[in-house]
Amino acid sequence: KPVDMPLVQIAATAESQTQNTMRMVRAFAPKGSRVVDEYKLDPGKTRYYKLPEGTLEVITSSATAAEGAEASFIVGDETEHWKPSNGGPELAATLEDNLAKSGSRMLETANAWIPGTDSVAESSWDAWVAQEEGRTIGETSILYDARLAPPDVDLSDPESLREALEWVYGDCDWKRGSDGVVDVRPIMERIWNPRSRVDESKRKYLNWPTVAEDAWTTPQQWAQHAAPRTVTPDEEVVLFFDGSKSRDATALVACCVDDGYVFVPRTVDGRATIWEPGPDSVVDARDVDLAVTEVFDNHNVAAFFADVREWESFTKVEWPDRFKDQLRLMALPHGKTPEWIAWDMRNTTRDFTFAAELALAELEDGTLTHDDNPILTRHVVNMRRRPNRWGVSVGKESRDSPKKIDAGVCMIGARMVRRLVLAAEPAQKRTGVVW
Repeated sequence: KPVDMPLVQIAATAESQTQNTMRMVRAFAPKGSRVVDEYKLDPGKTRYYKLPEGTLEVITSSATAAEGAEASFIVGDETEHWKPSNGGPELAATLEDNLAKSGSRMLETANAWIPGTDSVAESSWDAWVAQEEGRTIGETSILYDARLAPPDVDLSDPESLREALEWVYGDCDWKRGSDGVVDVRPIMERIWNPRSRVDESKRKYLNWPTVAEDAWTTPQQWAQHAAPRTVTPDEEVVLFFDGSKSRDATALVACCVDDGYVFVPRTVDGRATIWEPGPDSVVDARDVDLAVTEVFDNHNVAAFFADVREWESFTKVEWPDRFKDQLRLMALPHGKTPEWIAWDMRNTTRDFTFAAELALAELEDGTLTHDDNPILTRHVVNMRRRPNRWGVSVGKESRDSPKKIDAGVCMIGARMVRRLVLAAEPAQKRTGVVW
């Protein structure tokens, strides 16, 4: 819409990043063109003027120099390269502050990013995910558009790769030949070039953010096994709980005993049983307790294992007193103090490590299916492989990382509990205390 004294900025951390966008601007509005004449534009190589005080310009300056500009629209060019090392996040924050003064927008153009590099493109993606999961406050909305290759594309199969690339580049009319078909053969040859890195090909041509080298799984592999379905009340399920009051997330994940289907139950008001407190808030223990009761009221629970730390009173007293008569497998059947539900992960590192390795093997062979819950997906993709004396477990990318993995831990735990139930003797069912 028309803006008085418009200031349009094409921003990047280096001038070379803005060249493609300015090239298109000059192509669309060259000297002597109808749009230049009608709107009285004065075109230049890196700047356009419009009387009396309208400007389209390229900026690659520091955040300090950019501060205060009354921009009416900004294009952030190649924000996958806006990283802390070149001042990208600080520049983006300054530009967004400038836009907030007039309620204007920034359009980011980016290729897929490399996770873990703290680029602006990655942080914008994380912000969009938070918005879609309902974790944001206010009415400001992020619109996200991308064409990603299907998760099951095979880069070594010509037909599979061609079909994927034709989809990704299907909206690139400038790549169409006289027959109307997008010519993707040069890209295929580039991907197959022995000098090309597979991870870079996936990022640049399939629009897949390439995962860290120590990632437990990839978004594509996890997505391949999404198979949402309805879990009936009479289906036998198992539960795994990992709780934290403030620092980490709290999660309750379920797994069907019969087919191993993993799903996130719902609270009485329809929310997922995953709680992610803010930096200055704590998890509402009553809300969690009500959610656990809701799950038991609506599902046939065969076993319920719960990590102990910070939730001792619930895992050792309140929940066992309330639910043990519905369970047919104890979390800790032996020892001085047998436990129906409490399963202290501080003392069970070996068992959980084996469970993590088995869950990954089941994911790779296709026997692990899930409900495609977006929060569970995010937590699973955040998990990193962490070797120990017994094998390869999982952990966060760093101790203080804000990227949560707790629901992913519960997914692994629920798959483990399912195997224990399947291995248990039928005679154990509903027998009471094991001595």
